[in-house]
Amino acid sequence: MNPVIEVKKLNKTYGSETVVKDISFAVEENKIYGLLGRNGAGKTTIMHMLTAQLFPTSGEMKVFGENPYENNRVLSRLCFIKESQKYPDSFRVADVLAVAATLYPDWDQAYAQQLIEEFRLPLKRKMKKLSRGMLSSVGIIVGLASRAPLTIFDEPYLGLDAVARNLFYERLIEDYAEHPRTVILSTHLIDEVSNLLEHVIVIDNGSILINENADELRDKAYTAVGSAQHVSTYTAGKRVIHQESLGGMMTATIWGKGDRANRREAEGLGIQFAQVTLQQLIVHLTSDKGNGRVVDC
Repeated sequence: MNPVIEVKKLNKTYGSETVVKDISFAVEENKIYGLLGRNGAGKTTIMHMLTAQLFPTSGEMKVFGENPYENNRVLSRLCFIKESQKYPDSFRVADVLAVAATLYPDWDQAYAQQLIEEFRLPLKRKMKKLSRGMLSSVGIIVGLASRAPLTIFDEPYLGLDAVARNLFYERLIEDYAEHPRTVILSTHLIDEVSNLLEHVIVIDNGSILINENADELRDKAYTAVGSAQHVSTYTAGKRVIHQESLGGMMTATIWGKGDRANRREAEGLGIQFAQVTLQQLIVHLTSDKGNGRVVDC
C-alpha cells in the first residue's frame, strides 16, 4: 500500500531558527491521524509544507507519491481547513461554498446543504460578519463536504460551543465510515477527539516525539496512586514522566505497561493503578517540568 504522505528528513528554517528538525514519517490512506503538540511546536509549519503553502528548507516530501508544489493532480485531492483562513470582504457563506464546489472533484452539495442546516449557518451573511464559531462551521462544512482523499483540519473548532463541536465529531466519524479517506486533525482538545484517532504523531520543538498507533500508545503508560513513601519505593528504577504529591499521597505516571507483575508489586505496597488519558500523556511528555524527553518511542 502506497502512503498518502511520505516525509524524509524534512527541515524548515527561518534565518538561524530551525522550526522543523529532520522529521520523517508516513501517513497511510483511510486513517484518522492526530497531529498534536504545544503551540509553536511546528505543527502548522508542517501542514503548510504538506499543502504547498511553504517550501521546505531541505528534505524530501511526497503527497500521493508526488511533489505537491504547483501540482494540480495533488492539490485537487487535498483539502486544508485552517483556523486563520481569510476570505474576500464581499464573500458571503454561499459564495465560499460555491467556490468550494468548483475546487473539489468529490464535492457533495446535498451533504453540504444538510450540514448548513445542522450548523444553522446564514447563507446570505457576509463572511466578515460571522462570529468566530460560525467561521469555524464554514470550514468544517467545506472540509467534510469536499470528500477530499486527504483532508486536514487545523484547530477546526475555535469558537464552537460544546454542542457544535460534538456535532462535528459525530459527522466526521459517520462520513468517514461511509466515505473513507485520510484525515489529519491538529487540535488541543485531545480528550474530545481521542476516540476518533487511529494514529498519533506528536511534535515537540520541531521534532517528532511520538509516532504511534493510538491504541498501542494508550497502553504505554499508567498512573500509580498511593502513599508517597510506597509510590517512591515502587517507582525506583522505573521511567517516571510525571509525579505530584498532596499531603502524604503521591501519584506517578510511569512509561511502561501496567502488566500483571507490576500490579502484584503495586498491590503489595497498597498502590492502585489509574488509566492515563491520551491528553494527560501528551501533556506530561511535552511539559518542560517533566522528563518525558527521555522516552524512546
